[in-house]
Amino acid sequence: MYCTRRRGGSFVARQPCDTGAMSADFATANAERVVDSAAPHSAGDALREFVDRHQRLFVLTGAGCSTGSGIPDYRDSQGAWKRTPPITLQVFLAQPRQRARYWARSMIGWRRFGTASPNAGHHALATLEQRDRIAGVLTQNVDGLHQLGGSRAVIDLHGRLDTIRCLACEERTPREDFQQRLGAANPSWAMLDAAIAPDGDADLERVDFSDFIVPACERCDGMVKPDVVFFGENVPRQRVDEAMGWLAASDAMLVVGSSLMVYSGYRFVLAASRLGKPIAAINRGVTRADDLLDLKIDADCATALASLFD
Repeated sequence: MYCTRRRGGSFVARQPCDTGAMSADFATANAERVVDSAAPHSAGDALREFVDRHQRLFVLTGAGCSTGSGIPDYRDSQGAWKRTPPITLQVFLAQPRQRARYWARSMIGWRRFGTASPNAGHHALATLEQRDRIAGVLTQNVDGLHQLGGSRAVIDLHGRLDTIRCLACEERTPREDFQQRLGAANPSWAMLDAAIAPDGDADLERVDFSDFIVPACERCDGMVKPDVVFFGENVPRQRVDEAMGWLAASDAMLVVGSSLMVYSGYRFVLAASRLGKPIAAINRGVTRADDLLDLKIDADCATALASLFD
């Protein structure tokens, strides 16, 4: 059962409630607006009203924004992990076998991840930017699909998987080049295949990774990793500061496809709330910030965003 909560008299957030404790005000609000996938026209109207009422949006996107492009998300509708959490920086650095496992799975997964295309949600956000309705897009995703979809004002909060970084000399190289080196060093792995996982790796299990060779940096022979922020690694301060500047210059915040369970994204909703910015979210299931939302739409992100232009 869901109830609605009104903040500021304008928008309604939808969240689980105790029906026995539902007040008359909540019941009235619930009858007025229920914004979920069961009522697509109501959801589309509510989102359109939110966008129309705020000239410039600060947009935060998460994994749910890219599921329409064939890239799986991390969490279920209750915010729990669907699979084993991603590798941490500490494990990647300290355990050669786990590092080999990461790169073997990544080599297989990149074949699909690296060819993913933007979906209707990415294109809708790009259109809003072209109409000067977006202050900027801050994405937790590492797929580069916002840029491929036409967005220009994008901060990749957690980096990009299409770039490889040397931890010793800071040399950056294209992932496609490193993919060729991985294949050349491990020809027996070329025929393996597995389902893609959220981080661009693959669900490759029951395989001995001990003989997998991870090439070193061609420039200094140092250890390389994707130029992304692993769990246990800090987001560069410059990215956070730039994004906070975009938020301050916006009229409202829109969260797209993120449960906000990770603090690196949740902090921006907290900041928006402190600044008194209206906050809307499009997400399947709960978010960590449900109590802070002015509008909650439980729907597919691509469908909801595309409805802005119906």
